[in-house]
Amino acid sequence: MSFHEVRFPTAISRGAQGGPERRTDVVVLGSGYEERNSRWAASRRGYNAGYGVTSLNALHEVIAFFEERRGRFHGFRWRDHVDWKSCAPGAATSALDQEIGTGNGANRTFQLRKTYGSAHAPFTREIRKPVAGTVKVAVNGVSKVESTHFTVDATTGVVLFEDGEAPAGGATVSAGFEFDVPVRFDTDKLDINLSGFASGAIPNIPIIEIRL
Repeated sequence: MSFHEVRFPTAISRGAQGGPERRTDVVVLGSGYEERNSRWAASRRGYNAGYGVTSLNALHEVIAFFEERRGRFHGFRWRDHVDWKSCAPGAATSALDQEIGTGNGANRTFQLRKTYGSAHAPFTREIRKPVAGTVKVAVNGVSKVESTHFTVDATTGVVLFEDGEAPAGGATVSAGFEFDVPVRFDTDKLDINLSGFASGAIPNIPIIEIRL
């Protein structure tokens, strides 16, 4: 699917509403007990960018961005201001934030990922759109240098160790990073009412995560 490596205006996304969604089937039995089934292995994020539009200039910026993406056709990057780092949003990233794999002496590629929870049923999310220049990597707690020991594909989130730098067998590979969410518009039509907007009405601008 076509994807533009450009981020939706962050000043607008900061005021957006939304977050992760799960798909769970719940069947209530005649006895009052229930059975639950999780239909999605991974959550999917959705947002409404309209909550971040506070001026006509911002609305014009969204329309220009929408037109360049051809509505739902081209994907793009989105900054989720609640969840955009390998750590808490108010903390500084560290190369020890997230474990992304274990070395075997031969494997040189590792996918960036972030784990949520720890005790009961932790969920691991693959990070496909890291922010270039923010990825830090360590092997067994020892920091590595980008371009010397490894490179990162910012379009896929894959860390590639250089020749001769493959992590030894049993070595823990960890990483810290900033990242964006790959999304698209979830509509081919922006229905703008200027009189309503002037009165405080919020335009509906749905954004949906895409799986890559």
